Amino acid sequence: MLDLGRSFVASVERCPDEIAIVDGDLHLTYAAWFERIRRIAGGLDAMGIGRGDHVLTVLQNSWEMASLHWACQFLGAVMTPLNWRAKSEEIDYCLNDSEARLILFQDISEKAVAESAVARRMPRVAVQAASGGTLPFDDLLQSNPAKRLINADANDWSLMLFTSGTTGKPKGVPRRHCHERSAALAHIAQNLYGRGERTLGVMPLYHTMGVRSLLSMALLNGRFVCVRKFDPAAVLAAIAAERITNLYLVPTLYHDMIGHPDLARTDISSVRKLGFAGASMNDGLLKRLDAIFKPELFVNHYGSSEVYTCTIEPDATKKPGSAGKSGLNQRIRVIRLDAGCSDDLAETGEEGQIVADLRGDEAFEGYWKRPDADAKSLRNGWYLTGDLGYFDEEGDLFVTGRIDDMIISGGENISPTDIESLLSLHPAVDEVAVVGLPDERWGQRVAAFIKLKGKTDAGELDQYCRASDLPDYKRPREFVFVDALPKSPVGKILRRKIAAGDYRK
Repeated sequence: MLDLGRSFVASVERCPDEIAIVDGDLHLTYAAWFERIRRIAGGLDAMGIGRGDHVLTVLQNSWEMASLHWACQFLGAVMTPLNWRAKSEEIDYCLNDSEARLILFQDISEKAVAESAVARRMPRVAVQAASGGTLPFDDLLQSNPAKRLINADANDWSLMLFTSGTTGKPKGVPRRHCHERSAALAHIAQNLYGRGERTLGVMPLYHTMGVRSLLSMALLNGRFVCVRKFDPAAVLAAIAAERITNLYLVPTLYHDMIGHPDLARTDISSVRKLGFAGASMNDGLLKRLDAIFKPELFVNHYGSSEVYTCTIEPDATKKPGSAGKSGLNQRIRVIRLDAGCSDDLAETGEEGQIVADLRGDEAFEGYWKRPDADAKSLRNGWYLTGDLGYFDEEGDLFVTGRIDDMIISGGENISPTDIESLLSLHPAVDEVAVVGLPDERWGQRVAAFIKLKGKTDAGELDQYCRASDLPDYKRPREFVFVDALPKSPVGKILRRKIAAGDYRK
């Protein structure tokens, strides 16, 4: 298999004059972008960065960030991106954990990097208008290309993403060139992308969805349009200006985009393919997107940083809630919740834990320096996702939530997902999250936290649930109306924060 550096060269040779990347007014062809990437790689090489060295970034999506990703692939260095909102403590931890040799930052992350004791002891490249670096990014651009262009093969490390660390310290997820290239090619095939596709680079490049968009566009000579920070107006403007052909976003970003007043006056007709991942999409949002975009393809991806694609549903509107069947590079099972081994399969329709085959071409091999995490999540060649789900009679997977999100009320196991989907269809409901709250009698009671877009009250919503086919034991016993639900930087609703009372009311 080709490594990613050789893969990029192949795209440059194939279509040197096609536009490869856009960042505001900047439009670079594959040939022009390649020249910048070669010089950045040469500058990093002159700093002593080489094969196997971790390069940590705290940057928003930009041409500089995307170029650094590719420069690392040529050098054989390990791109190690952090959330640009990271605090100094997280930067300290991740620098130490990854043994990074270099950190790159911009003005928005400047303060956190300045407060990082570990960062102060190492080379720091300041990007754009940032200060406090030991070297400005422009110096890298003025460097001579590295004497040896390609320094990696398919089995070298390409990337290390850090998980969100909601239940402890972030865990490094190292992935090889072969993992990343396989994932990009499968993403192209499973989304029916063709040469010349154009996508929004709005999912952050510290997130697997952002990386997948970057790589897939480059491999087929597509166009990657940077959006540095999600803003519905900016996203809509970019769709119209660059004639975007496909979108790959988390559901919350779709929700915010189609709820913006600019939508009505924006030409979105170029968008023919929609994809989502990162969280379940409720039925209400699914129907609204289908009506607005009328896409030729509407794909639900279920996966993770560890195993990029687990399953694919190529027609999300045909079977709402379905995550479909195994992706091209994967095998999936649902095992019983009390399973002692990965062969203890759940019955059809029985909820259990979803596990993925570690022999899949996209699967990681284990966490970075975390044998404790490996012991918890890896079992006999299978990755325990921590997600709940079941197979229906047609063999399609339905993901019902996280094991940690399971509500246990009166001895019954209750997943929030189907309750949220039902409530999302009520015309007055804008967003909803269902969690379990402590209850003296039931252990936990089902509570629905709702952001409204119309008029309703708890009594009406309770009657709405009673009139549906929702089992009575799953019916919310409490409705809480909020101004906003807490979300992660990539738009996932954070149930743990809601249960802890961290929401705007």
